[in-house]
Amino acid sequence: MQQEIKNLIKDVLKNLDIEVSNIALEHPEDLINGDYSTNVALAIAKSIERNPKELAEKIVVEINRLNVDKNIEKVEIAGNGFINFYLSRKFFTKSTEEILNKVENFGKNDLFKSKKIMVEYTDPNPFKPFHIGHLMTNAIGESVARILEHSGAIVSRANYQGDVGLHVAKAIYGLLDNEKLQSKKGSHNLQAENIGKAYARGAELYEIDEKVKKEIEEINKKIYERNDEKINKIYEWGFKVTMDAFEDLYKILGTKFDFYFLESKMSNIGKGIVKDNMDKVIDPEGSRMIFEESDGAIVFKAEKYDPKLHTRVFITSAGLPTYEAKDLALTEEKFKTDPNLDLSIMVTANEQVDYMRVVVKAISLLHPGIENKMKHITHGMMRFASGKMGSRKGNIITGEAFLRDVRDSVLERMTDRSFPPDEEERIASNVGVAAIKYSILKQGIGGNIIYDFEKSISFEGDSGPYLQYSYARANSVLEKAQKENILPDFEFTPSEILEVEKLLYRFPEVVFRSADEHEPHYIANYLIEVARSFNSFYGNTVIVNKEDKTSSYKVALTYAFSFVMKTGLHLLGIEAPKKM
Repeated sequence: MQQEIKNLIKDVLKNLDIEVSNIALEHPEDLINGDYSTNVALAIAKSIERNPKELAEKIVVEINRLNVDKNIEKVEIAGNGFINFYLSRKFFTKSTEEILNKVENFGKNDLFKSKKIMVEYTDPNPFKPFHIGHLMTNAIGESVARILEHSGAIVSRANYQGDVGLHVAKAIYGLLDNEKLQSKKGSHNLQAENIGKAYARGAELYEIDEKVKKEIEEINKKIYERNDEKINKIYEWGFKVTMDAFEDLYKILGTKFDFYFLESKMSNIGKGIVKDNMDKVIDPEGSRMIFEESDGAIVFKAEKYDPKLHTRVFITSAGLPTYEAKDLALTEEKFKTDPNLDLSIMVTANEQVDYMRVVVKAISLLHPGIENKMKHITHGMMRFASGKMGSRKGNIITGEAFLRDVRDSVLERMTDRSFPPDEEERIASNVGVAAIKYSILKQGIGGNIIYDFEKSISFEGDSGPYLQYSYARANSVLEKAQKENILPDFEFTPSEILEVEKLLYRFPEVVFRSADEHEPHYIANYLIEVARSFNSFYGNTVIVNKEDKTSSYKVALTYAFSFVMKTGLHLLGIEAPKKM
């Protein structure tokens, strides 16, 4: 409808001998002011030396003349020349019918039709705990991937694992120092927890004990050289255990990766890329090389190409490739994995911004044009409203402990609901994930998040569980309608246009904007608004009533809400339970 109104305004202006390239059309903040509003008369009046209000009046007359399909009920002028559009009962009835016809396809668009996009996100390191930052990256990356898929893209999901490095050596030192932590008994989640404890022990001693520091550095060399049988066995066990534990978390979070890239594989590839391009110059005079030696190391002086950038080491003086060199390899490997890749998206925390700008500049010199196929999405940090970063049991909180704590809090609130134990556990887990994901996704990606436990798990207000509860409530209405044999129908409609109708048709616009800007918060905020409108409709209306001839339409509207809510929750990576 948005585009139809824009085209109508263009036709009107053309009839008035006025040419415009762009027309701003938005939804008024208050529904009482109409469904769409434009400032086009104000925007062009000065340039054509016309009074904006008089111009607006002429535009409205012409709109009314051309409005032949009657999707617009009325057009009014507000203030000094704003034009407000009120859509008709005919339009809202048709839009409800369209949602029922399209079901989960409602809201799909062709913005990225057939584009191949790889989204890299989560990226936890084996031998280290899965922390809250990984939860944030996972929630954002999974939602962005789903929104792109809903917009026509062919999406693959990638995960980059730091399977080598000092953190691994610290963990293995901790395991050697306390062999009880090497126990093969218990679930791999319990074993992974022991590895996390070993890492914490090794990391602590590395900072305070010079002897231990040297031992850890020696272990690190042996890991790279693969020349110590005992360390190799511990490494292989620890790698499998932590990777399996990560997979358990991915299942809970609703993520399945297509590609796993390992830092150990990128190490030699990255080193080779840097070495092979040591003599490569960028200009005829040869005054600017991509890589050059500096105090025995190999560096890239990015400030030569952009004063906002800085120098970074790609190979250390000890001959070891840095993260920078490995990221060069990772980028090349992504595009080798799919030579037809149109876009590579990476999701990380904000502190990676300056670092990645340098890496991308180096990539642009090695492979001109590839930087236009790369996008870096960064997010802020999570803090708790209580100010504490520990779990309810007093431990340093990991991503897994955080998920568990939120799930347990949900279970405490479900005491008055009668579900079988297994079902109760599953629902509590889904609601807990919804609480966390919604808290992450409801604001713009770049900002920090203050997480409030109580608000996040509330079944009322601004929360993921509230969205799920609204969906479950709609399904209970539909179950009742089925028992009463009241089927969706569009013959008899209420005379009043309901608020929920005024919001449901906007869903495709919201999805399109979220995809275009790679910002899930537009969908999250929209869902809260439409859920509130449905709950108001539910609270003030008898939906299922055989004596009411408009009941069939109200049931149709409830179906429409449930379809939009389920699709919207899916795009946020949140389950939509039929019962809660």
